[in-house]
Amino acid sequence: MNILHVLFRSSVGKKVTMAVSGFILFGFVIGHLTGNLQIFSNPDKINSYAHFLESLGSALWAIRLFLLTTLVVHVWLAAQLTIENRQARKTGYRQQVTLRATLASRYMRWTGVIVFLFIVYHLLHFTVRVTHGPEAYPMTVLVDGTPVRDVHSMMILGFQEPLIAIFYLVSVGLLSWHLSHGLVSMFQSVGLKTRTWAHFLERTVWVVCILYFIGNAAIVLAAMTGQVRIQNPQAVGFACRTDCEVCGARNAEALAETGAHSEENQS
Repeated sequence: MNILHVLFRSSVGKKVTMAVSGFILFGFVIGHLTGNLQIFSNPDKINSYAHFLESLGSALWAIRLFLLTTLVVHVWLAAQLTIENRQARKTGYRQQVTLRATLASRYMRWTGVIVFLFIVYHLLHFTVRVTHGPEAYPMTVLVDGTPVRDVHSMMILGFQEPLIAIFYLVSVGLLSWHLSHGLVSMFQSVGLKTRTWAHFLERTVWVVCILYFIGNAAIVLAAMTGQVRIQNPQAVGFACRTDCEVCGARNAEALAETGAHSEENQS
């Protein structure tokens, strides 16, 4: 009980807890990006990866619940600290002068709110799958014949819509901007930011955040411009190529077999 009081009641405890929760979420977004970059490989790769995650069943939902709880705690503590900072000074400054404050630090709470809304939409779009019709979430067949969700086509279909693609680019940009200050603050909150390596830390964080944005932007832009293509004949608006070397022919055979079985059942 005393530990909970220290972590969630004292200002220092809140900052440390917020730093730890932020680090956990940062680890997740990096892992999430790493998985999504498989879209540039054979469709089977990212589809098998997604199928493996879904096969975890209750363990996957436990991980999702943990991450969602971490996100809620992070946002709640950010709101608490903002309120405390305002209450600490009963009257505002006649003229506010910001010293050594980056633009990202001054708009942390606003970028945080937008990023939070983006995460909610992202979950509804790709995890819960309720923002689009069933045609936006096709199925496919792996090389071993296992029917799985076609995450490869699902991502491309989503990002081919200009408004959604722009929304994702802006949101990921704001998330990267948010991280540029949040990661430095995290090290400072746990006492690991010192004068000796503060400059190196800030530069490193900026490089990481820029690379993170570039990685996500590459996925969205590749889908928008057709650099990565849908190779599933079951996907809406897709015309299977006769020379499809990846999964088109295999899916075509699977569809043909399904049609044959349906005709036999009808007869």
